Amino acid sequence: MTHPNATFNHAADRLLGRRVVMAMATALLMLSGVFAFGVAPDTVTYAGEHTEVVDALPAPSVSLLVAESTTHAREIRIKRGDTVSGLLAELGIQDAGLRPFLHRSQETDALFRQLAPGKTISAQVAADGSLVALHFPLNGERDSALLIERAADDFNAEVRELQLDTQIRMQSAVIRHSLFGAADEAGIPESIALGLAEIFGGDIDFHRDLRRGDRFSVIYETASHQGRPVRAQRILAAEFVNDGRAFHAFWFEDKDGKGGYYTVDGRSVKKAFLRSPLEFSRITSGFSNARLHPVLGTMRAHRGIDYAAPTGTRVRTTGDGVVDFAGTQHGYGKVVLVRHAGDKTTLYAHLSGFAPGLKKGKRVAQGETIGYVGATGLATGPHLHYEFRVAGIHRNPLAITLPNAAPLAQSQLPAFRANAESLLAQIELIRDLRFVLLD
Repeated sequence: MTHPNATFNHAADRLLGRRVVMAMATALLMLSGVFAFGVAPDTVTYAGEHTEVVDALPAPSVSLLVAESTTHAREIRIKRGDTVSGLLAELGIQDAGLRPFLHRSQETDALFRQLAPGKTISAQVAADGSLVALHFPLNGERDSALLIERAADDFNAEVRELQLDTQIRMQSAVIRHSLFGAADEAGIPESIALGLAEIFGGDIDFHRDLRRGDRFSVIYETASHQGRPVRAQRILAAEFVNDGRAFHAFWFEDKDGKGGYYTVDGRSVKKAFLRSPLEFSRITSGFSNARLHPVLGTMRAHRGIDYAAPTGTRVRTTGDGVVDFAGTQHGYGKVVLVRHAGDKTTLYAHLSGFAPGLKKGKRVAQGETIGYVGATGLATGPHLHYEFRVAGIHRNPLAITLPNAAPLAQSQLPAFRANAESLLAQIELIRDLRFVLLD
């Protein structure tokens, strides 16, 4: 028979063990220059756990965050057709006094007049949805911005030339529902989540391959004004664990200023082609030898992938190449055909319009915007039809093996590995610490 004190002693030993591990982890954090962390509470719709650490850059001019803010940093990119009300809702702002202020303040006119697609708007939002601060970049100088801040019983709005400093943030999250749900719960800006999908998009199909329990850790730079994040910048290192497989990426920039992401052994993370021509969307019709055409009502092969997306969503070329055709073509409607190295071509159909200056013969780089989602041609609604061809033969872009870009030169490996191993140690530390806290 188990003595009653045995259970208590076992629990005490376990608690003591956890305290010892916590103390050791804290000491390791202090030695590695990591000074603060916090775990976000669970929610009803997304029970994700995360740990956040803010680290200082080596440069002495860079400021250091030493405590986690009680507010959430939100960041979104403006799309065609967006309105001020829609953007405030998307930022999670629920502040009854804000909209009347925006309409009566002359300083906020720019917010309504300069909603250019691609511009990034960011905000600090309290847990109850009230606005703490909103940053809206103005046309012209990059660091000239409209800044709206909460005052004692109202708001202040003014145009400022922002004095920005750089901070490094490190965060991790577990996926329970979606990549963006996990990022939002962890307070990670949308641009960083999109960056993760961009970096690992050649290895992970973010439309189909994400699993509940997948996790990621990311180290990234932010530009801040008076301690408040203004915009997220470059991802320095990331780990993504998908279905038990770990993928890593580390930023490296050579002496000529050319940079890219590489695995810990110096292989390029970048593929010759992106998996998807849209940053993030859902697939409505896959590659098939026989499909009932939604307009014609007949069975016919579907030699591409259809992505549902709102009209005006940016379409990017999946690889470097030359525009071979940009115009209208029967059932495709407005279409762009890009010719790539070797015998590969990609096609983007049903567009609502083309990127400015796009024409036959123009060179385009991987990820460059070439047009916008629409419903031209034989289409029942706004979506993008994407095709990938090799020697004129259609191939399934979701199944084909994509070749890697060139690896680092041997002469660059020592410097790269020293930096990558340091970043990897920080990622492993914060990842392991999180599981100790959740045990």
